[in-house]
Amino acid sequence: MNVSLAKELSVYQLVMGVQTPPKPLSLSPATLLSLVRAQIDLLIEQQIAATLWVKLPPDKIWQSELGRYQSSVGASSLIYTFQIEENRKGEAGEDKGEGRLNTSSSPSSSHHISVHLPLDSQLRRENFLMVLSPQFCSLILAHRPLKKRKNQTSGKVNTNKNQPLLIITTVEGRVIQQVLNGIQKAMSNDKPPGVYVPESSSILPASFICPTVPQAALMNQLLAKQLLRQDEINRQIITVRTNKLEQQNQELHNKEQLKDEYLKNVCQELRIPLTHMKTALSLLNSPNLKPPQRQRYLHMLNTQCDQQNSLITGFLELVQLERNLEGTTLELVRLSDIVPGVVSTYQPVAQEKGIMLAYTVPTELPSVWCVNGRLRQIVINLLHNSLKFTPNGGQVWVRARTQGDYVQLEFRDTGIGIAENEIPKIFDRFYRVRTSATEDYGGAGLGLTIVQQLLLRCGGSVSVKSKLSEGSTFTVQLATVGNTPKAIAPENEL
Repeated sequence: MNVSLAKELSVYQLVMGVQTPPKPLSLSPATLLSLVRAQIDLLIEQQIAATLWVKLPPDKIWQSELGRYQSSVGASSLIYTFQIEENRKGEAGEDKGEGRLNTSSSPSSSHHISVHLPLDSQLRRENFLMVLSPQFCSLILAHRPLKKRKNQTSGKVNTNKNQPLLIITTVEGRVIQQVLNGIQKAMSNDKPPGVYVPESSSILPASFICPTVPQAALMNQLLAKQLLRQDEINRQIITVRTNKLEQQNQELHNKEQLKDEYLKNVCQELRIPLTHMKTALSLLNSPNLKPPQRQRYLHMLNTQCDQQNSLITGFLELVQLERNLEGTTLELVRLSDIVPGVVSTYQPVAQEKGIMLAYTVPTELPSVWCVNGRLRQIVINLLHNSLKFTPNGGQVWVRARTQGDYVQLEFRDTGIGIAENEIPKIFDRFYRVRTSATEDYGGAGLGLTIVQQLLLRCGGSVSVKSKLSEGSTFTVQLATVGNTPKAIAPENEL
């Protein structure tokens, strides 16, 4: 039988080849780590100088266990470490894709030997710790089965992550001796040129005999340490799960608080126009009411009805946006097809207030991504704001230009401006800018919120720069046709 150390050696197959092999258990990597630590604990406590054959994950947490043992027992131990490496050319030009034992001239080379294996080695799917000493022998082995082939019916592939990690742990001398014999045979049969095998192809002294079973005292100590280590792992798992549940509960609590606060604000905002309308109706019933006063109260009723309608419409629209995140679709649209029409619609409003309204949107600008059918709404909301907060005789400009992978759309006005401390709040729901304690420009306070939510859906953004009495500039960024947008979910969803 020709066996190559590099490719065909499998510790798992050697174990399963014995008569009545130990039964593999499907366990987690955390349990494997606890078993390894328990073995190292026992070796250190009993100061057992052993030969270790090791293939463990390269992560620091695993390798630190070997360092812990070596630093405690010292040079009286011998560690063979298996490592998977890419094929390399040797000094003499030979392909060292086959397994090779590598020693160096460092001080630790006398008790630490690396065994390098190529990528196609059978040991790639295995991790193990084999302890060999006259007092105590043991083997901990983890094997991950090969991926199953693609299911022709469902088309699904069973990946490695879905495969169980089969773990075997044994102290039976017959099983460990079978593994030793298999390794010995793999190292001596058909030895490729250039492979160095120490001690005339012997991995252990000829006089070494693996004990059939360890001493009862050692087994009791090992079991106790395994229980302690497993208990430690269980506590860590419980802590992680508890922290995760607490975090989820806190997130749910925060969402409930946001929802309650949102509903409270909605009710309060809806109540204000109703209160004004009720006041106006009661005053209209006064027998001594003069015509100018009656006209003023009727105007108040009309204004508050519009305010109520604006609040309800804005609220329903915002709820619809936040509920339909998964169903949001994007479209490519040209600003030159939208902006001129909206500006023309608002020209009469601007002329009535004596405001100069102008736009610059080059027709050669690339198409941009936006929520299906919503770019017009974004332009309307921002232009309406600019006109509303710009006094008579002011100016409003709308300008578009390319900026890297985005198109910038600016709305600049010479209006009342926004105080610096108010700028972070203007995109909040129901927030309305006031220039004095009593002055209110009306509106639902949802227009900028809706603009921001729509832009988040298509990977865009909106920002503002403003100074009191000097005006404001709102800048919208929209991804161009060559830049795939990434939608972002809002933080405060209902």
